[in-house]
Amino acid sequence: MSSKLNVLLDPHTRRIDEIFSTADQARLHEVAEIQWGHDDPMPLAEAAAALATVDAVICAKWRYGDALYHAPKLRAILTVSGGFPLDFDYDYCFDRRIRVLSVAPAFGPQVAEMALGMAIAAARDLVGGDRAMRAGNEHYLHKGNIGNFSLYHQPVGFIGYGGLAKALQPLLTPFGCTIGVYDPWLGRGYLARQGVVPMDLDTLLTTSRFIFVLAVPSEENRALLSREKLALIPQDAVFVLISRAHVVDFDALTELVMAGRFRAAIDVFPQEPLDPMHPIRHAEHAILSAHRAGSVREQMWLLGEMVVDDLEAIALGMPPRRLQVAEPELVARYRSNSVTEFRP
Repeated sequence: MSSKLNVLLDPHTRRIDEIFSTADQARLHEVAEIQWGHDDPMPLAEAAAALATVDAVICAKWRYGDALYHAPKLRAILTVSGGFPLDFDYDYCFDRRIRVLSVAPAFGPQVAEMALGMAIAAARDLVGGDRAMRAGNEHYLHKGNIGNFSLYHQPVGFIGYGGLAKALQPLLTPFGCTIGVYDPWLGRGYLARQGVVPMDLDTLLTTSRFIFVLAVPSEENRALLSREKLALIPQDAVFVLISRAHVVDFDALTELVMAGRFRAAIDVFPQEPLDPMHPIRHAEHAILSAHRAGSVREQMWLLGEMVVDDLEAIALGMPPRRLQVAEPELVARYRSNSVTEFRP
């Protein structure tokens, strides 16, 4: 039989109504007695006292320092930022069987949808066509499609095969694309069983018409896509940067796109907000989006739905099934999901 959990709800910098629908807020109160439960950050002294009694913490990041070691009942830390805490004692949590969970899977569907839309928009030059129409210098029918191409039956490359890739893959099914994957963390046999073609990075870059950067930032993949690697991309390809700019030499990407080497669709940048004078803003062959792929209101409520579902499982003495669980082999290799803030 389950009983109510004692839960510290301190989601700052997210708002409670941003991540929990009205229905899921009601479910949350059914499964848990809530401490704090405000959008403002809980004062650290109060949080430390509360941690001595709670079963679970819902937070954007771990900001409570050594209070972790004085939380004898703690069974789960559920982070709602989209990443795992940095500079955190995972070994202690693993030893004490404290689950560290991330809402990252909740972002997959909405980011995948945006990635697909941006890829099609780039290939069909939807943004350029709109600008031309508004300026009164549009070209109709065939003349307006010179250089454009379709997604149907094109070779597609995924760089990274985690949650974003698994959300995007079924969206591509109707287009009949062959999907190649480069992911050094996954075995070739596993990838083949997912219905994709394992590839080395150079082969993927030289043979794919559409390239999606979906990799989680890690210690190993900073600027993985160097100038040399980006130069392998075919002239008529679309390069979609949708996970993190950490993976790309962004200066090289800017220069190549400005030179018309290939088309790009970019939702993430090394500095955010982007410098108003950054040259990528003037790239004719780029579609730019202000890190909007993962912040659609209704889809954000999926975060809260998953959190409550896993709290229900924990209350029943069962393992969480919906959120991403921190794994000993991987957490030390992840990098922050944050970007550098631009200050003029």
